[in-house]
Amino acid sequence: MAVSLRTWPARLVARPWLLAFVPINAATAGFGVVLPLLILIPLRGTWADVAVAATLYNAAVILSSVAWGHLADRYPARRIFLVANYGGYGLLYLLLTHLGSLPALYAIYTVIGFLAPAGASASNLLILEKFTEKERATAFASFQEMSIVGSVVGLLIGYFWTVAGDQLGTLLYVLAALALGSAVAIWFGIRETHRKLTTREVARHPESLSSRIRLSDAFRTAVPFFPHRPRPNRGAFARFRRWAAEELHHELPLIMAAGFLFNLSSNLYNISYTPYLYSAGLAASSIFLVNVSNNFAQTVVFPLTGGLSTRFGPDRIVRWSSYLRSLGYLATAGFTLVLFARGGALDANLLVYAILGSAIAVYTTSSSLMLFRSVQGREAGSLLGVNSALGGVAAVAGAGLSGLLSIVGSFRLVFLVSGGALIVSVPIWAAASVAFHRRKSTSEEGAIVDPKEPAERPAESPAIAKTH
Repeated sequence: MAVSLRTWPARLVARPWLLAFVPINAATAGFGVVLPLLILIPLRGTWADVAVAATLYNAAVILSSVAWGHLADRYPARRIFLVANYGGYGLLYLLLTHLGSLPALYAIYTVIGFLAPAGASASNLLILEKFTEKERATAFASFQEMSIVGSVVGLLIGYFWTVAGDQLGTLLYVLAALALGSAVAIWFGIRETHRKLTTREVARHPESLSSRIRLSDAFRTAVPFFPHRPRPNRGAFARFRRWAAEELHHELPLIMAAGFLFNLSSNLYNISYTPYLYSAGLAASSIFLVNVSNNFAQTVVFPLTGGLSTRFGPDRIVRWSSYLRSLGYLATAGFTLVLFARGGALDANLLVYAILGSAIAVYTTSSSLMLFRSVQGREAGSLLGVNSALGGVAAVAGAGLSGLLSIVGSFRLVFLVSGGALIVSVPIWAAASVAFHRRKSTSEEGAIVDPKEPAERPAESPAIAKTH
């Protein structure tokens, strides 16, 4: 099945109200860097403390994702969910300015994790309800671009704020104001629609799927999305085992396995990366600047990802991007062997993290296409629910493994393990491509076409509409 791609719309903003998502993305991107720096500098914590915070956050995200999805279906008030999410962020950021201990930070950050999925389903459903089928590709592309632009703005604010010598605690006031600004803009600038959809509808649109696969700016972790909520009961494992046996010759389990390794390695690397930069002697402003390079690279490359996937095929592109990202991880491991001067460490990490940003932009689009085509004609909601659950498990496992390695290992070992796990995923992606084309050729050979019936015209798929 061919899926056309368009990742850059004819106009930057499909509707003016989409600009309301710029401040919140600026706030969360800035907070994703501020949080570990708060632990490491004012609270004098360690790499292990950063890993503990990430583990608690990811666990809260997974547990609350199911509940927020259920509430989004039962109470279809998109504005209220978005305002609760973004307004809650603003208030919690303000609360963090008064903390004085690591346990208090853990508690507040866990609450932020519980809030994180509230706006995820609501924002996707809002776009599906506000735009027609023909407009949705442009709408989701604009939504992605607001995220990219907002992230760059937030990191630049953090850079200039810390370069000026201001404290990280006072930067939280700015981030809180940005989050509250989005909440106010959404409340007064968006009206609810009469057409109400459920989370199942999100699974049917490839551009929405791409939007949901993107990583959260807080530690660059995946926010799970359950269009079909799992039922953890006595028969859950038996159902999963039957499903695995049925899918043994399908490419989908291979795609899920490769995606699991990608999420595991990404979380392991990203959670450890800021503590590594701090240990290398980089100032807070320099750490912000390194993150700017990553997001700026995404801004430049993301519009090209659709054309690349169309020209070379998503199967080839997903392998290239995974391999390139693994080389970036291994290069960072090599940095731990070199005694850089402070300027040299900054330049090297600016380059490598920019390359990693380019790779994630390409990976997101190509992996979305491969996943979407594999669930076509099937119970997409359930299958995406399984894939999302695996992404959540990978997020918690990556955070936990980072904490374990912080005690018994080193940054070098973390980056080697991250790069190794990602390299292992490359042949799995290749096997998934072989399985897909084999299944496709078998189904075409076995198809019986009645010569009296006109050939069925293939349906045009909507264009697909990003992270670290």
